[in-house]
Amino acid sequence: MPNPPRSALFIDGANIYATTKALGFDIDYRKLLADFRARENLVRAFYYTALIEDQEYSSIRPLIDWLDYNGYRVVTKPVKEFTDSTGRRKIKGNMDIELTIDAMELSPYIDHMVLFSGDGDFRPLVAALQRRGVRVTVVSTVQTQPPMVADELRRQADDFVDIVQLIPRIGRDQGERPVRPPRALGADGPRDAGSRDYAPRDAGDRAPRPSVNLENRYGIRQNDEDDAED
Repeated sequence: MPNPPRSALFIDGANIYATTKALGFDIDYRKLLADFRARENLVRAFYYTALIEDQEYSSIRPLIDWLDYNGYRVVTKPVKEFTDSTGRRKIKGNMDIELTIDAMELSPYIDHMVLFSGDGDFRPLVAALQRRGVRVTVVSTVQTQPPMVADELRRQADDFVDIVQLIPRIGRDQGERPVRPPRALGADGPRDAGSRDYAPRDAGDRAPRPSVNLENRYGIRQNDEDDAED
């Protein structure tokens, strides 16, 4: 019996957050890890996200802490703020370079890369890994309007898996977290601002709300008014 392929998961936190929010479900990261461990020889599971360091509370922190202690390698960096030529405040927190470097360094030790992202900027990375003999699967969705996966990335990948197909295996139980209806996408992601935290928290905990712009770009979730009913 042949040995299962050595694989690694690379999760673009902000991109996959926008994807699951648009589809109306939450990922159960414990189930996700168990699912891939059961089918392949999972070498590493990476999760990438930018963080706002000067905030007293970030609603993504419970997720980051849980992942760190439960089998994931969490890679973070601080969000950078700057003012453009028109005087508008801008925020930058792209994790593409960090993900690319880790993938290239790990490529001699894996047979299969699973990329949870639809960002077309990863197409050159996918091509480089394929030249090294690594099979690449991209996980995103075409079930939203517009699709969350860039066409050039989907074409480059050896396999494309629509994350909708994985919901029965990696989705959070409905009794634990009600499924949200799918949302229409705007230029920067889902149009509505409300969402839920990744990890359960005390109903009385009311942290300051991050801006909608930060939520859409970096996967920093805001609190819903109905969180108190969880």
